[in-house]
Amino acid sequence: MSNKEVKTALKSARDAIRNKEYKEALKHCKAVLKQEKNNYNAWVFIGLAAAELEQPDQAKGAYKKAIELEPNQLLAWQGLANLYEKPNQIDVKGDLADVYQKLLELYESGDKQKWCDVCNKLVELYHQEKKYLEVAETWQKLIQMKQEEGAEKAELHQLWKKMIHLLKDSTRNQDNKTGLLLLTAFEHALHSADTVPGEDHQNLYKDFIECLSKFPHEVARLEKACHDMMDLYPTVSYPLEVLCLHFVQSGTLSENALHCFSRLLEMDASSGPGIIGFGIKCLKEKKYKEAVKSLSEGLQKTNQCPAAWHYLAEAQMKIHEHRKAVLSCNQALEALGIPEGPNLRWKNLALQLKAETLIKIADADAAEEALKALEQIIDASSDPVVSALRGQAYLNKGLMDQASKISQELLLSHPDLAEAHALEGFIHYSQKNYEQAEKSFLNAIERKAGTAEYHQYLGLTYWFMSDETKKDKGKALTQFLKAAKLDSYLGSAFCYLGNYYRDIARDKSRACGCFKKAFELDETDEESGAAAVNLSVELGDMDTALSILNEVTEKARPGTAKWAWLHRGLYYLRTGQPSQAVADLQAALRADPKDSNCWESLGEAYLNRGSYSTALKSFRKASELNPGLVYSIYRAAALEQILGKYENAIATYQQILKKAENYVPALKG
Repeated sequence: MSNKEVKTALKSARDAIRNKEYKEALKHCKAVLKQEKNNYNAWVFIGLAAAELEQPDQAKGAYKKAIELEPNQLLAWQGLANLYEKPNQIDVKGDLADVYQKLLELYESGDKQKWCDVCNKLVELYHQEKKYLEVAETWQKLIQMKQEEGAEKAELHQLWKKMIHLLKDSTRNQDNKTGLLLLTAFEHALHSADTVPGEDHQNLYKDFIECLSKFPHEVARLEKACHDMMDLYPTVSYPLEVLCLHFVQSGTLSENALHCFSRLLEMDASSGPGIIGFGIKCLKEKKYKEAVKSLSEGLQKTNQCPAAWHYLAEAQMKIHEHRKAVLSCNQALEALGIPEGPNLRWKNLALQLKAETLIKIADADAAEEALKALEQIIDASSDPVVSALRGQAYLNKGLMDQASKISQELLLSHPDLAEAHALEGFIHYSQKNYEQAEKSFLNAIERKAGTAEYHQYLGLTYWFMSDETKKDKGKALTQFLKAAKLDSYLGSAFCYLGNYYRDIARDKSRACGCFKKAFELDETDEESGAAAVNLSVELGDMDTALSILNEVTEKARPGTAKWAWLHRGLYYLRTGQPSQAVADLQAALRADPKDSNCWESLGEAYLNRGSYSTALKSFRKASELNPGLVYSIYRAAALEQILGKYENAIATYQQILKKAENYVPALKG
């Protein structure tokens, strides 16, 4: 076949392809290849025809042969790209990206429009594969090309915005280089915006700041962006809110941070971050109840702030709302998710605070949960304070050997650590080794004098050590007073002071004040509540006694607060109000149906009301629960007599006289 015949055959192949006669085209190409096996165009036409005949492997082989012959010719590369772009081609995206890269190289010095088209396709391909760094670098080349061609500012602005859109999901698993390119895109988009200030520009600034807040290492850039936006849009609270949350999360409370909190609240009094900031300020100023109030309110509006949940737990711990503090720690841990970078620190802090709080709850289940929390702290084994907490948790679980082992190890390795001596003190105290406990708590106080708990336990040590140390004003009393002064929310310290003033100093008035304070601080402290009521009655202050009882019974759930219902029921019984007495004593029995004395009092109330049958049932129930209650048996007999059940009455009277032959009311009956 001569050169002329080769050209004719190739023209025939081209015409056949144009007429969609692909098999015919293949015949012409094969005839050419018999003569010229390295004919570039013949291989390209075979690729094209085979692709249309759904023979992808043959097509791919033909294009690759053509590329091998002429690597810098466009036709085969274009054909290969078209082949890979077909929907039936699977697992070719990597190969297609390589083809696009080669086409960009070939178009670069020639057809700029085709270069841009291929560039767009390549970026889309990388985006589908979530290869964000390649997306960023390739799109930046496109923008650079447009800049060199003298593109308008508005077109460049749209291109930078498109780059932001393409990379918006990259922050979830971004590497530093992709992140920097995204932030650069934001800055270029902001600078190239047409209308400044304007709504689009404002929204773009918001997105930029939101993006910056996801990069822990871009703190300076974030602060600058927030301040710049505040200068441009002084009435918009968003940048100030982000800045406030940044300060909260960073754990620093500088003058700048306090100024931002105040400024935000002036701008928007209902702003979540502003209220959270104010709550943290209250916490630092030891205004714990205000801190709890503000932080709770702020977190209702802005709940995905781990640091704020931690601060709330800290404030709740300070006012001894331990169970609520545990819940807040759990919220902090939930908001953190799987932490990294600075958030790891917050995770460790939340876990440690949770463990401390659970140890204060002081039951075996809480201790088990505390141990689980401590296990999750990173590098916990190297922290002696965490080890001391673990020792306390073991002690609360009753695992004395493990607690003692930790105590001994800590005293050897960290002899100056207050927590090590305190742990030793708690162990001795639990074993009633009061003299050794005294030494340990004194050592702990010497190293950390500002801890109320150490003074309280030293006071209790003196209280139980001997009558002399209990009565010695310089011992138990002094330590309880110090504990109450150091922690004005420590209800138990006021309860112990109440015990001292009532039992040792015989000062009912002062004792009553201490018990009232203890009960105000901890409404679950029934001992203090009952003592405050009893002392108020003894002092003739029925108004105070009733106000405490009314407050408790109003809040009480059914089946709870027996002591309050019983005290008020007895008061109504004494003051001739039997119907009210019946209602309250019934409520007390719902909390404890096996209290024989309560049943006896209820019988008395029914009797005073004239309800003889129900009174009889109540007295019988009391004597069933406690056969030693002679008064209840006598009252039952007297009621049987009143109701005309004489034989039963005689039998009951005789039953009493068998036990107490000189019991006059029974003889009389």
